[in-house]
Amino acid sequence: MNPESLPEQARRAWAVAKKDIRIYYLKGPVLIFGVFMPVFLFLAFYMGGRDLPLAFLIPGLVGMTLFFSATAVSPAIFPWEGSAKTLERLAACPISIEAIVLGDMIASALFGIGITLITVLIGVGVGLPVLHVDILFIALFLGACCFSALGTLLAVPPTNVPSNIMMLSSLLKFPLVFISGIFVPLAEMPRWGLPLAAISPLTYFCDLARYCFSGAHYFPVTLDIGLLALFAVVLSIATMYFHRKTMPRRL
Repeated sequence: MNPESLPEQARRAWAVAKKDIRIYYLKGPVLIFGVFMPVFLFLAFYMGGRDLPLAFLIPGLVGMTLFFSATAVSPAIFPWEGSAKTLERLAACPISIEAIVLGDMIASALFGIGITLITVLIGVGVGLPVLHVDILFIALFLGACCFSALGTLLAVPPTNVPSNIMMLSSLLKFPLVFISGIFVPLAEMPRWGLPLAAISPLTYFCDLARYCFSGAHYFPVTLDIGLLALFAVVLSIATMYFHRKTMPRRL
């Protein structure tokens, strides 16, 4: 991409993001899935007889909400547009593949942040104040970028059948939820569980969320922020690289 065209490509990426939000995200089923799936998982553990305080559970709910909402639609956008032949028209426009991918990621990240802020307000409403507002907004931004990149990366396989991609997405997302310290404190995990938790970016977001709500954390805060940012950068680069490789096989 010509560096001189970067501002123009960024403008076009924003146009793609607005298109995605209007067509894919502002739908009842998407909003319901983004909010209620984490809530149902939260209630299942909250009412399961485990004596865990809200200061532990609410940050986990915030983490699940951001994770599920930021990855709710992004894996299926490329297959949907490929099957509808709209991807061909988009690729024929003077826009780079990286800008198309960036637009999808921006839409996903904005949707995730918007839905998660509702969950944060719920936590405040039940009497759990936010102790570190600045860190929370940094964590939300980095987490949304990271999870939106992950969701878009899952759409790399050049298939135009959305159900195939969504099945792959579920096979990855649900194990990540259960190894990321959302339901079991990292300090209480078995020895074999910590290496698994360490490879999940959701682990570091949830650790930051708990620090913001209760002051407790397992890893140093600077390490959480640094690794979450690293995951976001690496996943974004990988997403754009692999989509550039597979895009010709979609058209």
